[in-house]
Amino acid sequence: MRPSYSVVVPTVGRPQLGALLSSVRATAAVGPAPLEVLVVDDRPFPAHGTNPPLDLGPDPVPGVRVLRSGGRGPAAARNVGWRTARTEWVAFLDDDVVVPPLWADALAQDLAAADPDVAGVQGRIHVPLPGHRPPTDLERNTAGLERARWATADMAFRRAALQEVHGFDERFRRAYREDADLALRLRTAGWRLARGVRSVDHPVRPAGHLASVRAQAGNADDALLRALYGRSWRARTEAGPGRLPWHAVTVTAGLTALGAGVTAAALGGRDPQTTRAVAVLAGAVWAGLTAKFSAERIAPGPRRGDEGHGAELARMVVTSALIPFAAVAHRVRGAWRWRQGLGRSVPAWPLPVRAVLFDRDGTLVRDVPYNPDPDAVEPLPGARRVLDELRGDGVFVGVVSNQSGIGRGLVTTAQVDAVDRRVRRLLGRFDTWQRCPHTPEEGCTCRKPEPGLVLRAAADLGVLPAECVVVGDIGSDVGAAVAAGARGVLVPTEVTRGEELTRAPAVAATLDEVVTLL
Repeated sequence: MRPSYSVVVPTVGRPQLGALLSSVRATAAVGPAPLEVLVVDDRPFPAHGTNPPLDLGPDPVPGVRVLRSGGRGPAAARNVGWRTARTEWVAFLDDDVVVPPLWADALAQDLAAADPDVAGVQGRIHVPLPGHRPPTDLERNTAGLERARWATADMAFRRAALQEVHGFDERFRRAYREDADLALRLRTAGWRLARGVRSVDHPVRPAGHLASVRAQAGNADDALLRALYGRSWRARTEAGPGRLPWHAVTVTAGLTALGAGVTAAALGGRDPQTTRAVAVLAGAVWAGLTAKFSAERIAPGPRRGDEGHGAELARMVVTSALIPFAAVAHRVRGAWRWRQGLGRSVPAWPLPVRAVLFDRDGTLVRDVPYNPDPDAVEPLPGARRVLDELRGDGVFVGVVSNQSGIGRGLVTTAQVDAVDRRVRRLLGRFDTWQRCPHTPEEGCTCRKPEPGLVLRAAADLGVLPAECVVVGDIGSDVGAAVAAGARGVLVPTEVTRGEELTRAPAVAATLDEVVTLL
């Protein structure tokens, strides 16, 4: 029997998405089709309204589902995808790859050959490069994916393994290092990773002239890895050597030359000769290191007479001067954020719980549909005790509540405000209170199971969504938790459907049991 699998594609709406989905459709027509294709729209939510629909192309996979993750990065988007998936295996594809016609057959072979202790099987990545000239710096960097370890451009994971280690660490906000971190945590937990026979094409994506400078933002993620795993993080994650030490020397020389030069100019004729000598020497070191770095990047690129040689040469000279400063600045920013060397430990993934967000009706108080009457508010047994226990432990408590009666015209905003005030009087202070007044037809980003309410509550409390737990009585409550990257607990009532119980990440019989689970 061939293992069942789902395909998860995180995207920010790149134009290549349609080509990928068309290629998945074509390969599924001749090989084993995925049970589901989940496209996770990770575009940030606009301040007003919603994003335009994704362009899925003229020939997408039938039944493709689009989920929204609110612009929290590819790690968070992949977590939304695999936590929603219903299959034994989850195949992650980047939105700018194209799968060949026999990819599905090769994937089935890879999964069937995986031993029970194999957590993931990596596909081979092929980057088409021009044959008429040497590759540019951007093309060479993209081609580095062919040698990357456990790159999620085409990586299939066993869902049970992802559950055991709680998926990707959502503190990695860029498509950089999150795959290496996951691979390390899986191997530490006793799983193995393997390479398969399947392959995908990864064309070189167009980028701006300063793309290599912007890419230095990944140095902040390197700081997180060092904070988590110590000085040996590169060896443990198989990241390979980096250039940061040389960049640090270059920046130090450049800043020293600039500082000494400014000092010499300020002193004028009273300038000690040593200050000028320091400026000259430091400037020479900076110029030499920058020239060496430029030459190393120019040498393997287009030659004189090749198409685009002049533009590439100018780009390499300019960016080689900027990259060291950008790399060091991002590394310092990351080190400050994770407080390396200041005695502050960085918690491992998953993060500890700092906030519990409750649905209102059916979870904290008896469900009275579209209740306009504060006198009808009746707390459920144990609700006040559980809330006080959490408050006493220093955990934030909040409410995230759909109130579509406002949008339907069945209750007024003032009536819902009055009911909410009554809940607060009976159950005590809440640290955040988030409400969605929209109807399902409005397609908002806040109505559960969309993540908007949970993301707003986390931002209001100053915590990460991954530090929150959402507690509710129906599937849309835990669905909002999954979409937002929070943990979800279902406390079933008579309105909870059987399939919601089956799909829930965690189930508690009572609110007291929720505290026990936490």
